[in-house]
Amino acid sequence: MTPARRHLAMAGAAMLLLPGLARAQSGEQAQVAKAVDALTKAMIAVDRPQLEALTAEGLSYGHSAGRIENRKQFIDYLVSRESAFRTIDLSEQTISIVNDEAIVRHLFTAETVSPAGKVTPVKIGVLQVWTKEGGAWKLLARQAYRL
Repeated sequence: MTPARRHLAMAGAAMLLLPGLARAQSGEQAQVAKAVDALTKAMIAVDRPQLEALTAEGLSYGHSAGRIENRKQFIDYLVSRESAFRTIDLSEQTISIVNDEAIVRHLFTAETVSPAGKVTPVKIGVLQVWTKEGGAWKLLARQAYRL
C-alpha cells in the first residue's frame, strides 16, 4: 500500500470510529450528570451514606466565601444542619470528559435555612471535578465563586 493510500485508509477508519467515541462520551456525560443530581439530592436530604458514596476520599470542597473543607468536614457540616439546604437548583450545566475525570460547571441557586429558621438565598457559580473510581463517578474537587 502506498503512503498516500495508507493515510487515506487511516483517515477513513478514524471517521468510522468518531461516532462511537461521541456516543461513548455522551454516555459518560449522562453518568456524570446523574452523579451530580444524586449529590444534589443527598445534600438536600442530608444523606450521609449517599454523600460518602458520591465523594472521593481526597475531596477538596471550596466555598464561595473562601472556606475549604476536606471530605469529612464537608459531610459533617451538612449533617450538623448548621445551615441546611431547603432547595438547590442547578442551571447552565456543562460537562466535559477528560480520560477518567469530568469537569462540571453550573450555576447553583439555592435557599439555606439556619437552625433559627432564617432563610438565606444563594446564587453562585460552581466548578466541580469528578473522577471515576471503580466504575463510579465521585466528586474530587469543588470550588464555588461569587457571581
